[in-house]
Amino acid sequence: MEETLSLSLIHVNNSLVFTNRLHIILHFTALCFLVYYRLCFFFQNPQTRRGTTLFPWLLVFASEIILSFIWILGQGFRWHPISRTVFPERLPQDDKLPLIDVFICTADPTKEPTLDVMNTLLSAMALDYPPEKLHVYVSDDGGSSVTLSAMREAWKFAKWWIPFCMRYRIECRCPKAYFSASENGGGDSDGSIEFLADKKMIKEKYEAFKEDIERVKEDHSGDTTGIKGQNHPPIIEVIQENSSSEIEQVKLPFLVYVSREKKPSHPHHFKAGALNVLYRVSAVISNAPYILVLDCDMFCNAPASARQALCFHLDPKISLSLAFVQFPQKYHNISKNDIYDSQHRSAYKVLWQGMDGLRGPVLSGTGFYMKRESLYGNYKIKATDLELRQYVGTSNGFIKSLKQHCTPDSDTVGHTLPEEETLLLASCNYEIGTEWGKEVGFLYGTVCEDVHTGFTLNCNGWNSVLCDPPQPQFLGNGTTNLNDLLIQGTRWYCGLLDIGLSRFCPLICGPLRMSLLQSLCYAQLTYFPLYCLPLWCLAIVPQLCLVDGIPLYPKVSDPFFFIFLFIPLSALTKHLVEVLSTGGTIRKWIIEQRIWMISSITSHLYGCLDALLKKFGLKEASFLPTNKVEDDEQTRLYQMDKFDFRTSNMFLVPMVALLIINISCFIGGIYRVLSVGDWDKMFIQLLLPAYIIVVNSPIIEGLVIRKDVGRIYPSTALVVTSNILATIITSTIYSLLRKV
Repeated sequence: MEETLSLSLIHVNNSLVFTNRLHIILHFTALCFLVYYRLCFFFQNPQTRRGTTLFPWLLVFASEIILSFIWILGQGFRWHPISRTVFPERLPQDDKLPLIDVFICTADPTKEPTLDVMNTLLSAMALDYPPEKLHVYVSDDGGSSVTLSAMREAWKFAKWWIPFCMRYRIECRCPKAYFSASENGGGDSDGSIEFLADKKMIKEKYEAFKEDIERVKEDHSGDTTGIKGQNHPPIIEVIQENSSSEIEQVKLPFLVYVSREKKPSHPHHFKAGALNVLYRVSAVISNAPYILVLDCDMFCNAPASARQALCFHLDPKISLSLAFVQFPQKYHNISKNDIYDSQHRSAYKVLWQGMDGLRGPVLSGTGFYMKRESLYGNYKIKATDLELRQYVGTSNGFIKSLKQHCTPDSDTVGHTLPEEETLLLASCNYEIGTEWGKEVGFLYGTVCEDVHTGFTLNCNGWNSVLCDPPQPQFLGNGTTNLNDLLIQGTRWYCGLLDIGLSRFCPLICGPLRMSLLQSLCYAQLTYFPLYCLPLWCLAIVPQLCLVDGIPLYPKVSDPFFFIFLFIPLSALTKHLVEVLSTGGTIRKWIIEQRIWMISSITSHLYGCLDALLKKFGLKEASFLPTNKVEDDEQTRLYQMDKFDFRTSNMFLVPMVALLIINISCFIGGIYRVLSVGDWDKMFIQLLLPAYIIVVNSPIIEGLVIRKDVGRIYPSTALVVTSNILATIITSTIYSLLRKV
């Protein structure tokens, strides 16, 4: 009886658990045979292996070891995957629900369209939650007056929009998405005359709101000092003190604009720094026990996310140690085939569910409900005020909020703004000499502050859960061009490897403070960029050895041939099964293989280099927001499933150079096999370049066949640089082959 009244239930797919573990055993056994085969070669009598070049064997074996190492780390995700069901109807009455603070972060109105940011804001204000218990904070890290003025316009429109959504129980409460769905024949279930009249009126209000946003942008078109100079004082403003709508007697959420102080000489710690300012400022205003964090382009697609998250946060079985509830990141602009793998199917459909069966998924940057208390750090609430000042800073208001245990001050919330206190908390100097970013709040030291913070929370005894209902609760803008994909990937992989190379290394810190399997999961994420090393090697060395007649793999007649054939087929088949079982297709499987290869030889490599340079103090961390402004030509190519190769030669040259090597060596290898007749020795080395060429055929198409604007322009710089790189690589490897 007690179980039926639970706020949430766990479902374990026992057949999936069994097949995953069986695959782990079989694949690991094959890897052991592979290592045995390689070691036998190295330890055999030198007279026996006379004439065989040792150097390429060492390179290929090192690559196989790295691939095996990353594969082993990844099996933690597949050990005990689970799914969950929630029952929001069993929550307490509205008057007993806790307060929720919503944090929305934006940084650059030129790359993050102001209208889209305001749509995210309106969707958050319209959540299906008691409005007097909802407080929305917008962090404008650019200090732009455009954002502030646009929020004032959004507040005016919210007076019409929120009552309309509540009256007719509108499901999609992002105005842009709602009216777009209506134009395409969806989004409405009420066909009454009254509803249609109100909808027409609201649509006119929304069009007027869009015009007001454009007018605001024109009026402030010369205001770029805050964005470019990164030098502005703190600004905090409550958009409207009176929380009742003038249209109806419907309360609206409390809305606050926050722009923290920025100085060129002071580190601002990117998004983590902005979130910590919101965390402090909100503590002295509303001090809600739970916080929803949203990126500026990740709007609330459905209004029920808060109640679904509270099914976990208020569940007495798990709430005591629960730090956050993570919703998957999903996107509204994804094409049918998603040629850039922008929806990250593997992460949210496989990896995060696997971690949920351990101690919970990793923090994913947006779309999560965090328990405020979990970010307090390890200090004791009973510490003296002097000790707390050394730990969290000199603000009496913030220290008071800690001692209230997330209970708001009834004299403050929704009525007055402690201006002097909030400006102090948003100043550059406030964190100096404190533990902010080290033990308190969102952690610094990497641009992947979400993974770093989530890992530390797990180490401190906190858990998390994944909530993945059938209807997406949050929708954002996915990457729809190759340039943004690779730039974003470089930033992510640099940040992840930063963690792996720091004192927070999951393989060192993790096993001492959490389960081994959870540690393996975090380690796989942080060392994922190391794929660049074996992929670069396996895209060059076996191919050159093929032309030179140096066998690196067993003959077809050798029993070990089946081991070397089984391992890649096992990995590819497992990936295919995961893709098909999560709603994908064979084409989607090929696309994910392609993106993995392209990313590994480009953004993985540059991310690793950036992390190493940063580690040795030769480069500072940088964060460039991904461009959210839609380009019609890019969108057209994306919807046509055509790659847009308009990106830097920094990314194009490695792709083209490696394809030149593989095509040349494949042709040379075919000629050699036909003339010499040693196909049984070179069979695997023929398969490898053939597989690379087939999977990456869009690059060849973009270079040779396509004539549209998204093709690879055969410029002199690209052709010369690619050929020079290919020549340098081949000549270097050849010289080493002959010396070692």
